[in-house]
Amino acid sequence: MVSYKELGLVNTREMFAKAIKGGYAIPAFNFNNMEQLQAIIKAAAETKSPVILQVSKGARNYANQTLLRYMAQGAVEYAKELGWEHPQICLHLDHGDSFELCKSCVDFGFSSVMIDASSLPYEENIALTKKVVDYAHQFDVTVEAELGVLAGVEDEVSSAVSHYTKPEEVVDFATRTGCDSLAISIGTSHGAYKFTPEQCTRDPKTGRLVPPPLAFDVLDAVMEQLPGFPIVLHGSSSVPQEYVDMINQYGGKLPDAVGIPEEQLRKAAKSAVCKINIDSDSRLAFTAAVRKVLAEKPGEFDPRKYCGVARDYMEELYKHKIINVLGSDGKAE
Repeated sequence: MVSYKELGLVNTREMFAKAIKGGYAIPAFNFNNMEQLQAIIKAAAETKSPVILQVSKGARNYANQTLLRYMAQGAVEYAKELGWEHPQICLHLDHGDSFELCKSCVDFGFSSVMIDASSLPYEENIALTKKVVDYAHQFDVTVEAELGVLAGVEDEVSSAVSHYTKPEEVVDFATRTGCDSLAISIGTSHGAYKFTPEQCTRDPKTGRLVPPPLAFDVLDAVMEQLPGFPIVLHGSSSVPQEYVDMINQYGGKLPDAVGIPEEQLRKAAKSAVCKINIDSDSRLAFTAAVRKVLAEKPGEFDPRKYCGVARDYMEELYKHKIINVLGSDGKAE
């Protein structure tokens, strides 16, 4: 058993309380490798933003659970080296799909876990979520749950259609499970193709897809039912067109990739939404950089030469999200 506190990590309880009161959202950035982690920590340290390092089941398998523990501990020490005296860094399991996986993450030093039982019948979702909460809270590990189903594909999480969260269920769900935060479905979606062309309109000037607006009426109703309760948005990458264009320019094929407009995320961040998940955007930035370097320098074979550029792209992206979208800069001095 490894306590996250020994690694210098924090859970999300105080982070979220401050975010709700301050009208901003905490960035939750997924990572799979060292370059992503370096970029996240550099961006958070420079902007003095609290940050959540998210690891999916697939990423945990890819990186190795033991290495992840030391990477998280190293991230805290790296942040201090960069001049961030008191780093506020959380290590979070994204979309845990079983009690066993959540328990293993708690035991290996995660400071927060998500149990996603949203695809199960309502009562089964409550039962599994409560089981995870009862275990995690023994070690002061915070738990995120999900009510409602997001469409799209992200690692092992996949659904063809979304089902908006039912506001009338949230009080009963939160009370009976004891979860610390709740991911809801209001129209965000996983992956780089968050909406089909049929769901969008096209800008007559550019021909680009314009996604439908988020269901803020659902969010408002949830906030009315659960005033002050931490709400989470998954599938909230904006799929920056510059990276999509770059990928396509240098041999990629991402037709009609479209994400969540940043102005809608800014609006959400000023509400009870205190955690916004971003994964696809950094994947796009990484891939765009690698494709560009290898296309322009086909003889290059040193991974540092293209992964280093990718790291720079991602750091720039993370800073932009922290400062211009989430408003979390300067909140963790």
